[in-house]
Amino acid sequence: MQTNTNRIFLRGRMAARPALSHANHGVDYFTFPLAVRRLSGAEDRLNIVASREQLERLSLCGDGPVSVYGEVRTFNNRSGVGSRLVVSVFARTLAQDEGEDENRLELSGTLCKPPILRATPLGRTICDMILAVNRRYGRADYLPCIAWGSLAYRCGAMEVGDRLSLEGRLQSRTYTKEIDGQPQERTAFEVSVMSLAADDT
Repeated sequence: MQTNTNRIFLRGRMAARPALSHANHGVDYFTFPLAVRRLSGAEDRLNIVASREQLERLSLCGDGPVSVYGEVRTFNNRSGVGSRLVVSVFARTLAQDEGEDENRLELSGTLCKPPILRATPLGRTICDMILAVNRRYGRADYLPCIAWGSLAYRCGAMEVGDRLSLEGRLQSRTYTKEIDGQPQERTAFEVSVMSLAADDT
């Protein structure tokens, strides 16, 4: 199985204190939301997974900026509670350095479902797709991606099995879902595609 590109860099601020998530091979992992401001002023809240050791090396000073270098990971939530697809950022490195908020993502992988080309109520053309990005050791992450305008038309012409590379950002979006007659607010995470290139490797 080929390992694909999966690199993300984020700079933002912790929106809540880290909470214990799970342990793996004797290592404790914590999650925390990172608030990353867009140029428009809107804010994405992205879930970061980091080890206890990484967090202990940070000398968190108030609401100072936190930089995260890592990979986007997904898994299916089979508990029946919350979103079915859980998207988070697995931190390889955490740091505290000054600078503007940033959200940069590079991915390469394979389309695993037919792209869906559609129009918004305001008439903008968008394309939804799922990109399978292989990890080492035989696993893969399945990342929902969205492209707009001319990029949407290019994506809409692709087929299952096509390989592609993209640059973009990971973003959060809140929506309301009715469950047992009661509205519940949910958060979806998706990759907003900024540039796209065919990947022939």
